[in-house]
Amino acid sequence: MDVRILGRKTAEEFALKHADIRSPLNAWVAEVSGAQWQGPDDVKTRYPSASLLRDNRIIFNLMGTKYRLEVKVAYQTKVVLIRRLGYAR
Repeated sequence: MDVRILGRKTAEEFALKHADIRSPLNAWVAEVSGAQWQGPDDVKTRYPSASLLRDNRIIFNLMGTKYRLEVKVAYQTKVVLIRRLGYAR
């Protein structure tokens, strides 16, 4: 079963305004859609620079550290919710 990614519309709207993020974001979506994550360790193995937070939240750095993507992962049901996408501070 593939991972379902919720909140794509928010990410797509951001990408419409910031063309440089489109390709990295599409690549991230494609890779995560086929991921077989069992837990946070699987995420950290593939994305060493990802920040694992409590409540199964993860911050991914896109384009180096220019953009940050925050998601919440439900590992058992294979759902990733995009919470926020924006410039890194």
